[in-house]
Amino acid sequence: MLLWPTQMKNKPKSAFEQLLAIMARLRAPDGCPWDRAQDHRTLRFRAVEEVYELLDAIESGDDHEMAEELGDLLMQIVFHAQIAGERGAFDFETVCRLLVQKLIRRHPHVFDEVRDVDTPQAVLAQWDEIKQAEKAGGRGPRHSGLDGIPKHLPALLRAEELVKKARKAALLPRTNARRRSLSQRELARRLFALAGYAQSRGWSAEELLRAEAREVEGRLRRKERQRAVRKAA
Repeated sequence: MLLWPTQMKNKPKSAFEQLLAIMARLRAPDGCPWDRAQDHRTLRFRAVEEVYELLDAIESGDDHEMAEELGDLLMQIVFHAQIAGERGAFDFETVCRLLVQKLIRRHPHVFDEVRDVDTPQAVLAQWDEIKQAEKAGGRGPRHSGLDGIPKHLPALLRAEELVKKARKAALLPRTNARRRSLSQRELARRLFALAGYAQSRGWSAEELLRAEAREVEGRLRRKERQRAVRKAA
């Protein structure tokens, strides 16, 4: 059973209503000094930390811990929505409404008459197609096949996304037949050895890979622009 602070009146019915009310109370003029001092930028990396803690909970198989970590992640979403609501930008209702609309729009095989999407791979392909159409007609259209990679992804994840998008845009070959095929275990050992070598030299493997990914992305974008110019000529 949830315990409700005695100083708060008009107790909401559900736990979620309580969550929204508590966040508003924490941000009130006589609320918590720390919560009142936060803004979107000061909180921007806390959601990332909560996601990693959630990953740990999932891998541990502890359902109680997973529920708790999901709550911590939800708190970050509610926190940002509360701050946005205070400045008249949007509120949590807007966040939910946009998500509902997106889920319906990107699942026409469930909510519409489309019936030829019956595998996970087909669903992903359809999702990407709808997403690209949305971006093309939205406020922030994506002009490059490399757009849409979050810049704060860990370096290895960012490199993987860059390669995936570059191959999809035919900016990189699908495979490199000149190189000997590695097993997953061999690749893992090499990655770990490279991280160890970087550490022994006082280097950050994370920053080195991040810098390399930026350089490669720049070259690929130039290649993409040159290809577009040739097609237009």
